[in-house]
Amino acid sequence: MKKIIVAMAILFSATVMAQDVKPTFEKQGDQIKGTFYFEDGTVRQQGFYNKEGKLHGEWKSYDATGKKIAMGQYDNGVKTGKWFFWNADKLSEVNYDKNQIADVTTWSGKDNVVVNYKN
Repeated sequence: MKKIIVAMAILFSATVMAQDVKPTFEKQGDQIKGTFYFEDGTVRQQGFYNKEGKLHGEWKSYDATGKKIAMGQYDNGVKTGKWFFWNADKLSEVNYDKNQIADVTTWSGKDNVVVNYKN
């Protein structure tokens, strides 16, 4: 367990160093739930690690007001499937295949336009 926590701390050292509030880690089944905070104590990111200390399962990111700005899945440290990113009046759906962007669809609330980018 100590090895996993040390690995996670190293993995996110830049995030940890940039904030005053230390992240929390709690065991849930065979995974560890990590929660990272803004300086005021509100949640910045939250997600899971597997036994090997790799990002695994759903991860969510929030802005300083608590509004969700990103959500997606990791599979053994690799971004996979659909990720969603919220920015002002836009929603972007990014499809990942083995950590690579396969395509991007963006919806704009102002003009209800869908823009689709494919690699």
